Amino acid sequence: MIVAQFVAAPEFTMNKPHIQTAIPKRRYKYGAFSAIVLGDIQSDDPVDYHYILAVVEEGKSDPHIFITSERNRANEADQGSHTMRVLMPGDTQVIGASDRWSELDLFADDALQGVAQLLNLADEQVVRLL
Repeated sequence: MIVAQFVAAPEFTMNKPHIQTAIPKRRYKYGAFSAIVLGDIQSDDPVDYHYILAVVEEGKSDPHIFITSERNRANEADQGSHTMRVLMPGDTQVIGASDRWSELDLFADDALQGVAQLLNLADEQVVRLL
């Protein structure tokens, strides 16, 4: 299992993915936050999203953290088939590349670990709703 450290140098800044259509694949409750994993994503962004985990705080309507699994181009695949990226207001960080993030449950597990680190949720339990 890869344990990603959620600190990295910014590559490009984008506040959130521009999603045209997507299908919910997983839904979680995590403390005072809800998280949903989207798949089958259509977007006009310059990256090819495989999955996106969107995190919303209770009482708010818009996600403020996104963690993405992006398909790498063939010339980048030697480092891993997918890149994980964290998008927050004013900050975008590439976490790394791995073949793990092509699998829904492995991506969700690693992304939720990242959410726990970012939001200090170590004492909270993740509850899968979908």
